[in-house]
Amino acid sequence: MATLRSLRVEALQDSLMAWAARSRRDLPWRRTRDPWAVLVSELMLQQTQVARVVPRYEAFLVEFPTPAATAAAPVASVVRAWAGLGYNRRAVNLHRAAGEIVERHGGALPVTLPELVALAGVGPYTARAVLAFAFEADVGVVEVNSARVLARAAAGRPLSRGEAQALADELVPAGAGWAWNQAMLDLGAAVCTKTAPRCQSCPVRACCAWASCGAPEPDPAVGSAGAGRRQSTFAGSDRQGRGRLVDALRRGPVAQTAWADAAGWPADPDRAARAAAGLVADGLAVLAGAELRLPT
Repeated sequence: MATLRSLRVEALQDSLMAWAARSRRDLPWRRTRDPWAVLVSELMLQQTQVARVVPRYEAFLVEFPTPAATAAAPVASVVRAWAGLGYNRRAVNLHRAAGEIVERHGGALPVTLPELVALAGVGPYTARAVLAFAFEADVGVVEVNSARVLARAAAGRPLSRGEAQALADELVPAGAGWAWNQAMLDLGAAVCTKTAPRCQSCPVRACCAWASCGAPEPDPAVGSAGAGRRQSTFAGSDRQGRGRLVDALRRGPVAQTAWADAAGWPADPDRAARAAAGLVADGLAVLAGAELRLPT
């Protein structure tokens, strides 16, 4: 006999999948099951808006269509192709991951979670995203958008990391890992948003655990695992200065005397020197005498 919980889960699945069939966003990485292309998209999308990723993604794959092509290229080429996406360390990690894929797996992405997580820059979320979106595995993908749906609609309370992942895995309809996870991401991005969620027009409102209780405060998504934290201010941050310095390096070597100006801190050369040292430590730059340049 079906339980109340199983009936609610089934209603949630049916409602969300029906909505997704009508409303799924057409994004370039959704038109492929190539594991490398999926990995590239997932690393680009980390903390970067979709609108910024789309043109960079397509151009990147023209230049670096496979792990082998990426591993054979200088890391500087990958960093240059990453321009405009921010968090440039991801480019270095992608280059390292490409080398690991070639060396350990014959140039093809592995198909198990432990092997994927072992690649440079690939954490549990990214590994599961590759499994779901490239290999269509029935695994749950927990990121900032889907995590809100899990906390609000499925649980009605904040979730620990383990609870969120277990619930995400449990909710995936058999044989629908790709479509289900895309639907969860889209619902969180377009309807179950961080602020001012569109509850009145939500396709799963009738089976939402939080809505069924009258949507009381506090919001279950606040503090729930994976649902995101407030980002630190970018303007004037070390992150901004590092990004400016990398942009300058994309154009050519930068002399030590020019680091402060390149970073946007002309009156603080010590801060610029610390930023430069951080870039070297992260593999984004090398020191050649008194010059900073992209690695080869």
